[in-house]
Amino acid sequence: QIKERLLSPHRLILQTCELVIPQKATKISETFTSKAEDIDPDAWKNQLIYGDNLLVMQALLGDKLQRYAGKIDLIYIDPPFDSKADYRTKIKLLSSELEQKPSVIEQFAYSDTWQDGTVSYLKMLYPRLYLMRELLSEKGSIYVHVDWHAGHYVKILLDEIFGKENFQNEIIWHYRRWSAPSKYFQRLHDSLFWYAKTEKEKIFNEVYVKPANEEKGVKEKYQKDVDGRLYRWQSLRGERYKIYRDERGVLAGDVWDISYLHPSAKERLSYGTQKPESLLERIIKASSNENSIIADFFGGSGTTASVAEKLKRRWITTDIGKPAIMIMRKRLVDNDSKAFYYQAVGDYQKEVFSTQKEIKKIGDLAQIVLGLYGAMPFSAEESELRNIGRMHGGRTLVYVDSPNKLTGLPTLKKAIELRQSLLGGGWNKVVVLGWNFSFDIADAIREIHKTDKNLEVLVIPPDLMDKLRSKSTYEKLAKSGDVRFSSLQYLTVKPVIKEKIKDDKENELLTITLDNYILLSPDALPIDDKNKKLLDNIIKTNPLALIEYWSIDPDFDGELFCSKWQDYRDNINNTNLQVKITAVLEVPAKKDTRKICVKAVDIFGFESVVIQEV
Repeated sequence: QIKERLLSPHRLILQTCELVIPQKATKISETFTSKAEDIDPDAWKNQLIYGDNLLVMQALLGDKLQRYAGKIDLIYIDPPFDSKADYRTKIKLLSSELEQKPSVIEQFAYSDTWQDGTVSYLKMLYPRLYLMRELLSEKGSIYVHVDWHAGHYVKILLDEIFGKENFQNEIIWHYRRWSAPSKYFQRLHDSLFWYAKTEKEKIFNEVYVKPANEEKGVKEKYQKDVDGRLYRWQSLRGERYKIYRDERGVLAGDVWDISYLHPSAKERLSYGTQKPESLLERIIKASSNENSIIADFFGGSGTTASVAEKLKRRWITTDIGKPAIMIMRKRLVDNDSKAFYYQAVGDYQKEVFSTQKEIKKIGDLAQIVLGLYGAMPFSAEESELRNIGRMHGGRTLVYVDSPNKLTGLPTLKKAIELRQSLLGGGWNKVVVLGWNFSFDIADAIREIHKTDKNLEVLVIPPDLMDKLRSKSTYEKLAKSGDVRFSSLQYLTVKPVIKEKIKDDKENELLTITLDNYILLSPDALPIDDKNKKLLDNIIKTNPLALIEYWSIDPDFDGELFCSKWQDYRDNINNTNLQVKITAVLEVPAKKDTRKICVKAVDIFGFESVVIQEV
């Protein structure tokens, strides 16, 4: 049944949002200059995908992207460990340019808590592992990274899905880190279960490591064997055997002593479960070749993609957390990676909805949202739709979108059609309440408002599902007044300046400057009261400090956003915890109208898009 459901014909596709062409930072104090480059449309593009990895993998196996079935040579995943914990990231911000000491705001990263404990965790993992098997090539391997919480149970799932006969190694990653007194032996290792798709055809390249003694500066004495190989004798339990080595070291065993990332390590990012690059380097070198496709469906901080890029492998990585996606995108840009696609499918809210047990159906959730907004649902006789209602004593419709969807232009058009036709039409206004929004939603609203002003779009509080799950009852939540719906965030940009370049008829300069950023109300964000006060101060005094990342497409075609310039807060040139607000781009001169698209992502992962014609 699971096989039929997972592998039936799919209509899911990845919504292409952005082609990122990383531009290495230059040492210019106020602006960066970058010349647009041509991109080969037929060349492979690596993929960074935002969304529920179950939907992502179904899309990769779907009709339009069937080429990925059986094409991936290596999958590494570092899924949640069933640790019963919530993980957060910390963001440093200056509320004004005059301040020296930054404020620190915490935001939710991801949850590792499960409705029915370990059973729910394994139910989450099983179908995803099954799809990974379908994506693996016949010479492919999968490495599943676990720890003591649920590793033994995961091993049983892996035996069933990949076949016990295809199990290759349990690799012990042994590390040292600060330890605290406890009533058990210190937990200083994780396990990696390695399975091949097929035992005989798997890729495996021998891995050599320096012996521990050599790392400490103690040189071992080796002799030459009859075949010319170097060896030394090793004694164990009264028996002697040979340890071979060459200039690369000795063959790696299944216990890997690789340092845990120190808080001050150069590669350390603001992500709690980040893994060291040296760990992924060993896995990728062993079980893939140059140009192999590598996938990581729990991308986290992006270590797999970063290492795969350096080792000249092709890669696909996904995550459902907006903080993770932002960290990965900045990391890849900072590493001067090749051009890659940033795509989206699904959202975190879907995962939250699927793991809570209080509300079973989308229609039930929609009716709760209607009530919290102050609207009254229609009776079954009036409408079969359970996600639509009306405001008391008025002619205003309220449409609640699904947490499984990105609210975009098609949803807005559907809401307008209902305003014009439902119960004979004649409604004065329709309000659309959405969880997640397509990247061009602001532009879609502006386009509709040119001919129809009777549409309003509001954001459902991102933490509403968490409140419904962890706080008291719906009735108490409704009485509390804590649920507030807010307008969409938006960005404004000053008029773009186009200038000729002296003695250069082929190119011209564009100067793009950020003007203002309007964030969602702090009351609508999943942060505590202390952080809301800090955030409110920043909104009032320095709103552009909330921009985490912004990018420019100087020739937007209306469909694919091609990011040919980008800047972000922790860029090596940005020492004041804020992006540069002005960019200067050298681009090919254009006689007709040029459509310039600017995209900004704030510290919470919300995106805004502005289009200017020059």
